[in-house]
Amino acid sequence: MEFKTLDDFEVEGKTVFVRVDINSPIDPDTGEILDDNRIQKCSETLKELSKKNAKTVVIAHQGRPGDEDFTTLEKHADKMSQVLNTEVNYIDDLFGPAARETISDLENGNILLLENARFYSEEVINRPPERQAKTHFVRKLSPLGDLFVNDAFAAAHRSQPSLVGFGVKLPAAAGRLMETELRELSKALDPEHPCIHVLGGAKVDDSLSLIDHVLKKRLADKILTGGLVGQVLLAGNSIDLGEPNFEIIKNKGYEKEIKRGEELISNYDDQILVPSDVRIEAEEGKPENISVENLPTANPVYDIGDETIERYIEEIKKAKTVIANGPLGVFEKPAFAKGTNEVLKAISGAEAFTTIGGGHLVAAARDLKIANEINHVSTGGGACLNFLSGEKLPVIEMLKKTSE
Repeated sequence: MEFKTLDDFEVEGKTVFVRVDINSPIDPDTGEILDDNRIQKCSETLKELSKKNAKTVVIAHQGRPGDEDFTTLEKHADKMSQVLNTEVNYIDDLFGPAARETISDLENGNILLLENARFYSEEVINRPPERQAKTHFVRKLSPLGDLFVNDAFAAAHRSQPSLVGFGVKLPAAAGRLMETELRELSKALDPEHPCIHVLGGAKVDDSLSLIDHVLKKRLADKILTGGLVGQVLLAGNSIDLGEPNFEIIKNKGYEKEIKRGEELISNYDDQILVPSDVRIEAEEGKPENISVENLPTANPVYDIGDETIERYIEEIKKAKTVIANGPLGVFEKPAFAKGTNEVLKAISGAEAFTTIGGGHLVAAARDLKIANEINHVSTGGGACLNFLSGEKLPVIEMLKKTSE
């Protein structure tokens, strides 16, 4: 590792700020946390710090301003207490007098969760670490800390105050989850071949960057596509998807990516697999399988079709490395979960090193109870795509710089 970890610091009696990513799906009616996967994943770091008698101050976010899941972290503290089997105190303040006084009064082994960092307006702005170190947030809290630990791999592609600013003011280390993510994902940068990437979901721009990078560098042999990524590539391959599907692409701001998709298919035609059939939502919400040759359709395309599923499964069976990110259809609707579920089952049974990422795909694997059969289940979606695309992640760069 090119940066320091918890092994490099004595933490007993020290005040340690820990940035985690516990951004979780929230039930809009009850406000309850629907999936505690990310809380489970960061528990190793928090347990270790508490056991070593550190005074642990946890910084996290939930949702984005204006979204339904933009809420306090009170329920997260309750869930964290259950997962860690120790009391996690919560304060509805971030860097005001109440938060600072509570931090100063912490005893060895205590864990405190501060309020949602995104309640503070500067937290949603991406700027270089030196600028973020000058924010009120970092200036008010950093004098109270001895060490900053970043364990938020899922947010490593962002350059916000709580993610990179504290590393300018305090010694910094990677948490245990951050270590694991980088170690496991690095295997994809020197994979055993044949190497297959399965790309779905709605992060079209990031996915196309990944396709270009891994095929150009010969890090992958084939790309299997679905979801909105697959639809954009079909459109780039001169397939008319029909008005409702083109509208979705347009509304997401991905119209310009169709040209990019066309160039990728032109350059790597035999290596990029696009759906040969799709599942549409027909009358009364019923699924209907149609060949791509029978497009356009006036109905929304919500999944890959049966023939495509079989083609993809055959490719996965031949692979030695499989990396998947994002669902292949609208899996939240049971009638359109088949593509995602069948491909996930094939990945879990593959005789290969397997990695999956992206919140929705991970949730699907957990629903199928096969997540434990996959070698590495990443907490990252966008961060995972950016890392595998060879891009520099602000959080990783900050950790490297502070270790020089």
